Amino acid sequence: MLIGYGDFAMVGAQPPGESGGTELYAVRWIDQFAASRDLGKARSIGQRVLGFLLGEKETCLVKPVALLAGDSGRLWIADQGAHALMWVDPETRQIKMLEAVDRQGLPSPAGVCFGAGDEIFLSDSRRNRIFRQQGAEALRILNDTLTLQQPTGIAYDPFNAYIWVAETAAHRLAVLDRAGNRVHTVGRRGRAPGEFNFPTYLWIDRAGNVYVVDAMNFRVQILSPAGEVLSVFGASGDASGYFARPRGIATDTLGHVYVVDGLFHTVQVFDRAGNFLTHFGKQGRGAGEFWLPAGIYIDAANRIYVADTYNSRIQMFQLVEGAEDEP
Repeated sequence: MLIGYGDFAMVGAQPPGESGGTELYAVRWIDQFAASRDLGKARSIGQRVLGFLLGEKETCLVKPVALLAGDSGRLWIADQGAHALMWVDPETRQIKMLEAVDRQGLPSPAGVCFGAGDEIFLSDSRRNRIFRQQGAEALRILNDTLTLQQPTGIAYDPFNAYIWVAETAAHRLAVLDRAGNRVHTVGRRGRAPGEFNFPTYLWIDRAGNVYVVDAMNFRVQILSPAGEVLSVFGASGDASGYFARPRGIATDTLGHVYVVDGLFHTVQVFDRAGNFLTHFGKQGRGAGEFWLPAGIYIDAANRIYVADTYNSRIQMFQLVEGAEDEP
């Protein structure tokens, strides 16, 4: 099932080092995941919350806001409704809840990213903490002396072994080492390039560049690994290519930039220069439709995972080439 509004072209869409050209791409809907017992069914957020409060035996997603996908298809999902990091087994399609080891738990898990090896880092915007999980270990606070102001988006730079964290309430980005020590800070409140107004979701591409959703400036800023501004695009508006409530961000292997817009209930796609290419999704509960979506993740095979937050599910798509004639 192809979705969106026509295929889109990108000049020079090949990876660095390969010859460029103009190719057509489209987005195909693959599957959705909500709970092991109701695959293919989308329950409302109210039904999810009620079931969770009543202690349903079957673990289900409630309010997913951010996610990761491993090479094996395993999913890690930050779920604010369940107050947990969810772990989804691709073989059994069962969901397990990973909670913090201390009594305060996870009141508002906000962002999740891979670290080195099998490390997972998770931010909690209410506790102002970063948690670390590895292998069979429980979630533990990374550095209990670290002071953060509403940490939300989080991304890992494998080249420098740095953890980037959006401090939304402080309008800046914290750059941490793997032990959770602050190395330096990027940005301050403002509208100029390199300044932020409630930054939220982050993404780091294969070259180490940092993509920042500068939410209340209604734009995306792309930074170098050193924190220098490379480009800025976006503005407030209700037409294609503009933003109303920009949320998650990710890039595919060809350099397309995907930005979720919660208020538009869609995912917009841009080229490296910030030119609008296409969008997919609309408000609804059917396949390829969204209700206030949030996080997005794209793996090395260009599989696209979207946290369809108020439909309490994850939807999965595939970027395909030259598919304009397929049904």
